[in-house]
Amino acid sequence: MKTQYNPNQNPRVIIIQKLYGSFFNNDTDLIFKKHRFKKFIKDVVFGTIERDEIITEEVKNHLDKDLKLNNLDKVFQIIIKSAIFEFLYKPKISSKIIIKEYLDASNFFLEDGQTKFLNAILDKISKKIRTPNE
Repeated sequence: MKTQYNPNQNPRVIIIQKLYGSFFNNDTDLIFKKHRFKKFIKDVVFGTIERDEIITEEVKNHLDKDLKLNNLDKVFQIIIKSAIFEFLYKPKISSKIIIKEYLDASNFFLEDGQTKFLNAILDKISKKIRTPNE
């Protein structure tokens, strides 16, 4: 086991699960259980859904021409979209924290090699969206 805590307590794991259900399973009944970070989780989930077109444009602008979002694993797509939402709309959270939190959450869904690839993608996107000091 990679992580010593309950994944149901990790806000980004919940965000990934909710967005996956919404984008890929047409889950329109988004119910959020009581959680210490419930407001944050709801903000990111609904914000990512509402701004999907803007976020998809950011992906097109910042990923290499040979890397198409739709060709990536579905969990990758969700993590990239929600991280971009946070880079754009949660300026008080540093890029390093956003990336670290999504990498930690990705351990529940992805293999180690995929996590390294995800780290490189998120790092690249964060540097293009935000100034280096953020």
